[in-house]
Amino acid sequence: MVSQSRWHPDLQQEREGGRTPGFVVRYSRVEIHPSALKHGVSVEDIEHAVRNAVVSEELDDDLHLYLGPTRSASLLEVIVVERQGDRPELAIHAMAIREKYRRLLPGG
Repeated sequence: MVSQSRWHPDLQQEREGGRTPGFVVRYSRVEIHPSALKHGVSVEDIEHAVRNAVVSEELDDDLHLYLGPTRSASLLEVIVVERQGDRPELAIHAMAIREKYRRLLPGG
């Protein structure tokens, strides 16, 4: 079940009528599990999609969904496991965005 959507900070502030900063710095560390590569998405595109996600959504338990672009601007859905402490997130799924997640996009 999908819950608690978080938009990219620029989009959230703009939607709420707040000040939109000129840039956003996001630090994202993600490790890639071999299962995330089974749909043919490259490690670099997974990292790019997470780093530049336009939607960040909490899923059940310790899972998190990112919707973001590849280096060539195709949209991906990436599911990661949030881990304890200072350990980076672990990407376990990545593929071209499916219709069920398109509704989460701004204007979707």
